[in-house]
Amino acid sequence: MTIWIENTTTNNIFENYQITLEDIIKLCLLEEKYPENIEVSLTIIDNKEIQRLNHEFRNIDRPTDVLSFPMLEFEDGNRDIGSFKEKAHNSINNDTNEIVLGDILISIEKAIEQANEFGHSLQREIAFLTAHSMFHLMGYDHIDVDDEVEMGQKQEKILEIAGLTR
Repeated sequence: MTIWIENTTTNNIFENYQITLEDIIKLCLLEEKYPENIEVSLTIIDNKEIQRLNHEFRNIDRPTDVLSFPMLEFEDGNRDIGSFKEKAHNSINNDTNEIVLGDILISIEKAIEQANEFGHSLQREIAFLTAHSMFHLMGYDHIDVDDEVEMGQKQEKILEIAGLTR
């Protein structure tokens, strides 16, 4: 398993949470029974960059807290491991023979703002955004109420296991 974590900002506070984020990513993969030969990239960026990317990829011209760029496509909500393995051959890193799950981009400024707004630690907020994005990479969404509830329950379970409850 390869987890790439990069901080492109001048804010050093994130460095304290790198191990936590690696643990969150691993817990999400375990929860969904994904194989160990996975590659995930997580990058901490600023509001200016996330706004640019949000505009470019979603046509929304404002900063957001997190963006997910999955490499696998799941059809009709089918997220089972068999479906995953069938599609994985299109997303292999030839150097490591790992399946590239996708990229996570988190705005440190939005994370700080939301941690303050919700009255919990920055560590919990960044962990939540990471778990949220990981489930997006694994085919979950929150377009309808049932999916939103299921995704929310999974995120909270991961944060509870990690000891990062509200």
